[in-house]
Amino acid sequence: MRTLSFVSAVLGTLLATALLSGVRAAAADTPPTDKVYELRVYHANPDKLEALHARFRDHTCKLFKKHGIEMIGFWTPTQGEEAKNTLYYIIAFPSVEAQKKAWQEFRDDPDWKQAKADSEKEGVLVNKVDSTNLKPTDYSPLR
Repeated sequence: MRTLSFVSAVLGTLLATALLSGVRAAAADTPPTDKVYELRVYHANPDKLEALHARFRDHTCKLFKKHGIEMIGFWTPTQGEEAKNTLYYIIAFPSVEAQKKAWQEFRDDPDWKQAKADSEKEGVLVNKVDSTNLKPTDYSPLR
């Protein structure tokens, strides 16, 4: 239940952030696009969250850009047990096909393989990844 509340808060924050950063709502008569938003939740192994942040900061974000993965935002819980080991983020793709292609290219990238190996010399960083594709509602500013 706490995770669901946090996800709701993250999505609310995403919408507010998008509005504040100049994202404009599409006109009401504009047909929806195939754009896909992917919510990912990383459950880090004990004492590995800071190393996971470092990997994103130093490598993953650069590789996302390289492979056309649009970064919407990254969040961590502010309280509770999840604050010790959980990273939430939302990324976007023009379509499901583009998503599949980008993830495959990302996984195959030698720079990613090296960054992952280097960051996990003292143990695997992530215990579990949850991934959910989302589409904006017809009243969302992110249509």
